[in-house]
Amino acid sequence: MARTKTSPGPTLGRRASFWTAAAVAALALWTSGAPSVSYPLYAAEWHLTPTTTNAIFAVYPIVLVVVLIVLGDLSDHIGRRASIVLGLVAVLVGVLLFALAPNVVWVFVGRAFMGLGVGLSLSPASAAMVDFSPPGQVARASSITTAATATGLALATLVGGALVQYAPYPLHLDYWVLAVVVTGVLVLAWFLPRHVANEDPRPWRLRGLTVPRGLGGTFATAVLAVSAAYALGSVVLAMGAQIARQLVGSSNVLVTGALLSVSAIVIGVVAVVSRRLPARWLIGSGTVASILGLGLLTLSASAHSLPLFFAGMVLGGAGYSFNFLGGLTLVNAHAPATHRAGMLSSVLVVAYLVQGAAALLLGAIATSGGLAVALDVGWPAIGVICVAALVLVLVVRRPRAVVA
Repeated sequence: MARTKTSPGPTLGRRASFWTAAAVAALALWTSGAPSVSYPLYAAEWHLTPTTTNAIFAVYPIVLVVVLIVLGDLSDHIGRRASIVLGLVAVLVGVLLFALAPNVVWVFVGRAFMGLGVGLSLSPASAAMVDFSPPGQVARASSITTAATATGLALATLVGGALVQYAPYPLHLDYWVLAVVVTGVLVLAWFLPRHVANEDPRPWRLRGLTVPRGLGGTFATAVLAVSAAYALGSVVLAMGAQIARQLVGSSNVLVTGALLSVSAIVIGVVAVVSRRLPARWLIGSGTVASILGLGLLTLSASAHSLPLFFAGMVLGGAGYSFNFLGGLTLVNAHAPATHRAGMLSSVLVVAYLVQGAAALLLGAIATSGGLAVALDVGWPAIGVICVAALVLVLVVRRPRAVVA
């Protein structure tokens, strides 16, 4: 387990470093979900189609994927702190562009900077939580990482919904608040230990995806599990507010944000109470909950039912949490410490590609055929990914040894 080396100037202790890394993980998902409740307002203000609003969402994972491919294992070489600080600076730039945006072009550029920042900071933050955990507490680190990301999603929808509905400057104030929070976490991250004992001693170079030898099956299983979670997340984050507004009949942005936050709250609760479950139980539960949750969302769209929408959010949140936690647990348990951030980044590359593709495809279908038709297509497609993850986790044997 990681121990900090000597570094100039004051640094945070192990416990404070752990929770600072957790705050970075929460910020990554707050940043990702911040525009969710604003998409209907952007559509009304700038006369945007569902294809365009989903494209705003999709720019984020597309840029993030490029960053993860090129710089995914950077923190394994230059240190968690340096990569996290660079990422938070990019996130801050993106948030400020949203806060100042006079038109949709600024929003697209801001979304790109958000993807750059999260690509640089999320994997190092997740790996740092393992580095700074007590020995034998990998499951706890995975659980708190999932809960932290859920907290970020809940804050994005609740804070955003309240400010958009009741505060002045509904398209901008939310991002000024987020900018203040990012600045505060950036100050804390500056005092993280500069180096840890498990850094890769080799100089960094472009390597592409990182899959340690002997972990191909584990990697594929984790990829499918996290991809299933992120594809489900694309439905909630890119389309959830519009589903609630157009199909279910909710016109209050805070109510819509609260409905979307239900999913995030469930993600956090499930992550905490299920952290000791083995990966196969987590992914099996995620498969069932995700398919049922998407089914209820689809039914809510056709029946214009708020209770069904609420139930879909609950089950969808549980499914996301089980699948994400299952994939993260596989990586944290089996990846060598010197390649942990790289392997996490590689898993996220594929998952974000799936998320971006799902958002663009469902947005195009919603533009041409309506949101209900998009849900009819998305439900079975995401269900197939869930089932594939379940099959792999049942048939792939646990690796006996890992060669870094």
